[in-house]
Amino acid sequence: MAKDINTDEYKQKFRPEDSALDREIEAALQGVSLDELYGAGQQSSAGSAPQSGGASGGKGPKRGKIISIDAKKDEVFVDFGGKSQGIAAFSQFEAEPKVGDEMDFFVERYDPREGLMILTKKGAAQSNVSWETLEVGQVVEGVVTGSNKGGLELNVKGMRAFMPAGQVDMYFQPDLSTFVNQKLIAEVVQFDAHAKNLVVSRRNILEREKEEAKAKLMEEIGEGQVRRGTVRSVMDFGAFVDLGGMDGLIHVSEMSHRRGVKPSDFVKVGDLVDVKIIRIDKETGKLSLSLKQMMADPWIGAENKYAVGTPVTGRVTKVENFGAFIEIEEGIEGLLPVSEMSWQRIKHPSDVVKVGDTIRLVVISLDTANKKLSFSLKQAGPDPWKSVGERYAADMTVSGHVTRIVDFGAFVELEPGLEGLVHISEMADHRVKSAGDVVKAGQEVKVRVLEVDEKSRRMSLSLKRAVEAVSATTPAAVRPDQASGKKKKRTELRGGLDWNW
Repeated sequence: MAKDINTDEYKQKFRPEDSALDREIEAALQGVSLDELYGAGQQSSAGSAPQSGGASGGKGPKRGKIISIDAKKDEVFVDFGGKSQGIAAFSQFEAEPKVGDEMDFFVERYDPREGLMILTKKGAAQSNVSWETLEVGQVVEGVVTGSNKGGLELNVKGMRAFMPAGQVDMYFQPDLSTFVNQKLIAEVVQFDAHAKNLVVSRRNILEREKEEAKAKLMEEIGEGQVRRGTVRSVMDFGAFVDLGGMDGLIHVSEMSHRRGVKPSDFVKVGDLVDVKIIRIDKETGKLSLSLKQMMADPWIGAENKYAVGTPVTGRVTKVENFGAFIEIEEGIEGLLPVSEMSWQRIKHPSDVVKVGDTIRLVVISLDTANKKLSFSLKQAGPDPWKSVGERYAADMTVSGHVTRIVDFGAFVELEPGLEGLVHISEMADHRVKSAGDVVKAGQEVKVRVLEVDEKSRRMSLSLKRAVEAVSATTPAAVRPDQASGKKKKRTELRGGLDWNW
């Protein structure tokens, strides 16, 4: 059952301590007196005597029972016992009143013609207030007449009032001038009838209303429900949304099906959003919300769209040492392992792809249960090792460029994705201490094919025999092994590692 926000005990929960409020007022005014703030003092109404603030400064509320209701005429009749009766406006009640309800009312005046007291429900803005009838906790209505860096100036039934900036709203208001000329409902928190100083708070009322709305909301909400709310603040880790009495958090992971997003990319302060309640902690009053669960799950049906072997186009979202993450549609991302980037060896994935690149790939694995995909870049194009034996035969002299130098020789690329090794023993006729003494990375060279192993995807090349191959094209250059008709024996590589590069 919702709590009555108009009880003294309930109001006190949201009423700032006197010392705290005094400090806030002093900080707001920074040494400027209320008289200086408002200008010249006003005279009290004729016949009135100055009173000092406090609950004892005016007439207290009277307890009465509702005996009749006429909503069409905006009338609620209240009985105080005996022949004492009064009438209050139906519009003053937040919740619909019922006959028999007992509550507190303030007596504004007596109507002799009707023989009834004109009442104001406790907690509603009183229409007939003066320095003589003011009480701490009274709810009044005022018009904002001006603003300054310390707060707002109001006219409350001809009385000057001040509302500190921190008491204007529950949330920080950077521009108080937007409240000028507005009517505000506020609670009296401090007054001095003799000095004609009146301090009011709108925040107290808003907090009580929110607490009542929160209590009501906690009885209604449940996990899985969809609610509409207003974005109150946006942080790096997520956004807080007011559901009308309670704030809930949309964590950054619940903003979108995409990874690595910023909450500010999706929402901004003041936005109205539909969210799903995914978790409720009724002990702490904390709510976890989701924006992405309001969207269709892109992984539904992925097994039909992205079966193994399917060619796709994707955008590089992140590059790591072990590969790159590729997004093929919003919310569907997979891994391109470094081993699947090229047919040749690469030092780092960033040598092949950069964040933002759009590339053609082929799906090589799919796990819809765990929402995992993996791709291949090299398999999306032709395999350079396929039928390599038909393009490169032993003793053929070809051109290529040096891709990298290692301790045991140098790798030479003959065509994209097709590399062969020039062993250090095949660099020159003389002994070579380092392959870097003979060739440099990027250098164009002519090499002679010694052996092609299509199955193992390896090719052995020679620099020094490329010169011999040229001289062998003349008629005088007849090799002994050709003259004898014997098959040439493979020359053993010297000076380092053999095939295991």
